[in-house]
Amino acid sequence: MSSSEHDYLIVGGGSAGSVLAGRLSEQPHTSVVLLEAGGTGDSQLVKTPMGVVAMLPTRINNYALETVPQVGLNGRRGYQPRGKGLGGSSAINAMVYIRGHRSDYDHWASLGNTGWSYDELLPYFLRSEDNANLKDAFHGQGGPLPVADLQTGNPFQKVYLDAARQAGFAVTRDFNGAEQEGIGIHQVTQKNGERWSAARAYLHPHIGHRPNLQVVTGAQTTRILFEGRRAVGVVCTHAGQEKIYRARKEVILSAGAFHTPQLLMVSGVGPAQHLSQVGVKVLHDLPGVGQNLQDHPDFIFGYAAKSLDLMGISLGGSVRMTREIIRYLRSRQGMLTSNFAEGGGFLKTDPSLVAPDVQLHFVVSLVEDHARKLHTAHGYSCHVCVLRPKSRGQVTLTGPDMRQAPDIDPAFLQHEDDLETLVKGFKLTRRLMDAPALASLRHKD
Repeated sequence: MSSSEHDYLIVGGGSAGSVLAGRLSEQPHTSVVLLEAGGTGDSQLVKTPMGVVAMLPTRINNYALETVPQVGLNGRRGYQPRGKGLGGSSAINAMVYIRGHRSDYDHWASLGNTGWSYDELLPYFLRSEDNANLKDAFHGQGGPLPVADLQTGNPFQKVYLDAARQAGFAVTRDFNGAEQEGIGIHQVTQKNGERWSAARAYLHPHIGHRPNLQVVTGAQTTRILFEGRRAVGVVCTHAGQEKIYRARKEVILSAGAFHTPQLLMVSGVGPAQHLSQVGVKVLHDLPGVGQNLQDHPDFIFGYAAKSLDLMGISLGGSVRMTREIIRYLRSRQGMLTSNFAEGGGFLKTDPSLVAPDVQLHFVVSLVEDHARKLHTAHGYSCHVCVLRPKSRGQVTLTGPDMRQAPDIDPAFLQHEDDLETLVKGFKLTRRLMDAPALASLRHKD
């Protein structure tokens, strides 16, 4: 079994891992190795925004995980797409550029997390950002991550904003400015109409140019190596062979919310009783590993509508799409640059709340179940989700092998407050959907 040693060893090349590898390797005398189970994340399918329709419902660059059956969903399983490849989920997501609310960061700081308040983090947001359109105290230019207005030129965005005004909601230009609340059109992590994942921003420019940075794709980490209780490296399989990577300074796990606890547990760190049950030798009984999983329950409104500005399958739509493909190839504008979730919103279900507690994603297509259930009709849909769910779930092992998907249990709607908030959010969103600007365009049942 071959072995190599580096200063920093990063497991997972997703949104966090790409940034860590890029930033740590800025120091020329610091050696960094990044291990990623997926591919390079730089194909045209990833770069073209509309390519998400091929990746999100499939296993292309996607782990395509599922939850265990959910009591709160009448026994249904929830779909959990997760990016597999450099850039991670930033290579298959809707590219929406959204920060947390000021109160989220200030709450973290109040719990004793020094340096995590909004005012302390804002300078880092500014340094990371290269915003092509917004130039004010809340946005930066010259950073590695491009942020821009959508290049679709879709007139249906105006219909959505008109409906918001008709329904009595505030309209905002910037969800990341002084006030998050309101309805608006998203900015996206794109440049010249192309997706800009975290890997494209922080990692791809340096691969092959920094001798102290080694990026290994197709490398499945199988377990962490310990000396006593100190992590000193990992074992991975690459090109059909096992290899050991050791770290002189730190082993950094950035394999996502599901695979990070899974890797810890298959390596013997986690709830002792559970590990023993699945045949893992316990190194350190740490009951919190895999616990406290939080995810956003989400309801989707969907409508067929009379507009070729909306995605769908029809003769007229096919002619339009042919023109749009040519437009994209020539100018990187038009429908192929769409992130689908072009509009959004942050609303309060109670005016007395400090921050919005539900979020909307307005989609210029009739999309259901992450596009796994297809509709031919042109139409639109709107998601409403609970921003700060109180339900708490867990990630557990199905066996001692990292190649076995873990059991994912978000415990959707198990806290009664989540269901109450979702119902209130449903009513607010229905008011928006029933506004004349939108309602007048949809097909009648």
